[in-house]
Amino acid sequence: MTGAKNNILEAVGGTPIVKLQKLARHVAADIYVKCEYLNPGGSMKDRVARNIVTDAERRGLLGPGGTIVEATSGNTGMGLALVAALRGYACVFVMPDKMSPEKVAGLRAFGARVVICPTAVEPEDPRSYYQTAKRIVAETPGAFYANQYHNPANPDAHYTSTAPEIWEQTNGEVDVFVAGMGTGGTISGCGRYFKEKKPDFRLVGVDPVGSLYYEYVKTGRMTRPFSYYVEGIGEDFLPTTMNLQLVDEIMRVDDKECFLMTRELVRQEGLFVGGSSGAAVAGAIKYAEATRRKENILVLLPDGAQKYLSKIFDDKWMRENGFLDEPDPLGTVGELLRRKKQRPLISAKKGESVRDVIAAMRDTGFSQLPVLEASGGRLAGIVAESDLLDFLVKGEGGLEASIDALVESDYATVSPATRIALLRNIFNDAKMVVVESGDEIVGVITKIDLIEYLAERRT
Repeated sequence: MTGAKNNILEAVGGTPIVKLQKLARHVAADIYVKCEYLNPGGSMKDRVARNIVTDAERRGLLGPGGTIVEATSGNTGMGLALVAALRGYACVFVMPDKMSPEKVAGLRAFGARVVICPTAVEPEDPRSYYQTAKRIVAETPGAFYANQYHNPANPDAHYTSTAPEIWEQTNGEVDVFVAGMGTGGTISGCGRYFKEKKPDFRLVGVDPVGSLYYEYVKTGRMTRPFSYYVEGIGEDFLPTTMNLQLVDEIMRVDDKECFLMTRELVRQEGLFVGGSSGAAVAGAIKYAEATRRKENILVLLPDGAQKYLSKIFDDKWMRENGFLDEPDPLGTVGELLRRKKQRPLISAKKGESVRDVIAAMRDTGFSQLPVLEASGGRLAGIVAESDLLDFLVKGEGGLEASIDALVESDYATVSPATRIALLRNIFNDAKMVVVESGDEIVGVITKIDLIEYLAERRT
């Protein structure tokens, strides 16, 4: 019949671009969104899944009767399940336990086996969803590991499909592309295409508080990641599919910003989207507010709201987790800082001597200090008394030696809006929590600060 597709995979792509009418009225830029949640499987990952499977078939890595295995937050799994249904493959998907029940149910609807793993473990931990997926591949005859975090077919899908489609739809009238930072496929594939077309094109990544991308881009240091609620973006390791050299700017958002923006996109703009879409739009608006330029900004909206109805769109869940505009039972990091004794931020600078830093710790009573770059005031890391002790015991240098070799990344960064409830778990892994507003350090928090704050609230 005229106009009909041969199968559902031919319907992947061709998603519309629409202009935000209400939420971005206050900025000079015009902000548009690419509605990737309208793909057949409900996300941009349909493009990735189709490309990964086709590439694997072409290379002889996946054959008749094979099994597709993937570690996924849900959307890549759904795209792979869609392809597998048409091409006759079995599927096993491994997911962290923070994912919504709708995502799990959706995958099982396609007949896939779903394995749930704990979120709050290191990527190298045998219990992590990355390692579990590898184990299942090793144990399953005919298995193919889609491996979206390290498979070049991931960014290639966006280089050959998403980006050219955007360029054609807009006639190249795009100045800035904004996307959440997860596997890196979207921002790396699209970014490469756009910069080949327009060398002065700007690429903006959006990263949630708790992920490691923001600090790595800003400082080059791998800080301590910690758990967060928004799904599908952020990472606790660096995928090889992420090309950070393409990223011109990175904006950071917290869970509450993501979820409230998501709800507003539905209610004010009629865009039925999920949490990572809210994150991307919140980041784009922050970028536009900071630059104040009249330009065309395009934001990619990865997936739809139906996968989050029991979370983001459930007032009870939002209230229980402190995400509605209501007082949080334990408060926020900003409240903790306001209750601390008001005194200047005590820090060290790169290039300072071991002697001077020891003296600063002795005079202030601090056991660790943030270390700033010698110029510019950007955070370079921290130095702790245990590092100084090891240095002195080993006798590897004198007291006039620079502290630079002792600076480490055993800290986590948060924003003033971060909920106090998250800090306890952060301190299980990090020696210090550094509070940043934009690129400015506004305070540091130690375990005793947190204990004193919570004790005061009990009195």
